[in-house]
Amino acid sequence: MVRSGIALAILTMSSATAALAADEAVSIEAGARIAVMGGCHDCHTSGYAQSGGKIDPANALKGDGVGFQGPWGTTYPSNLRITVTKMDEDAFVSFGHSFQARPPMPWFNVHAFSEAELRSFYRYVKSLGEPGEPAPAYVEPGGKPVTPFIVFAPPQMPAQ
Repeated sequence: MVRSGIALAILTMSSATAALAADEAVSIEAGARIAVMGGCHDCHTSGYAQSGGKIDPANALKGDGVGFQGPWGTTYPSNLRITVTKMDEDAFVSFGHSFQARPPMPWFNVHAFSEAELRSFYRYVKSLGEPGEPAPAYVEPGGKPVTPFIVFAPPQMPAQ
């Protein structure tokens, strides 16, 4: 009787492991889903939010000319197509687990992606085609951006 209970537990664990492995399959389709769920298009695809989440593949992940300004200066969502053209898949996985960026990019969230998720994302971005032009360059604090920007600055509290 104990043996069948152990066999059932092993079978159940094997099924769970197989389900996890299926979830970790590397594919362009999984990368497209990760780009949406990870919020990548929110900033890195111009017009994405305004369109109600419609993705124009010709424009997807090419960065944006609208900057984010705060105490760090003014940053722009980079052209991720250019990013992936500079490295192979293995290098991108290492990059995804180690890079840091200026605000408001949540680079620490990207560090939490699994290897399969990063590989899928890489393949998705590569599948989009020609990289296009880079996003505007970073502007130091106090510098004058030449494009529109959103201000990310906490309000100053009055002295007490």
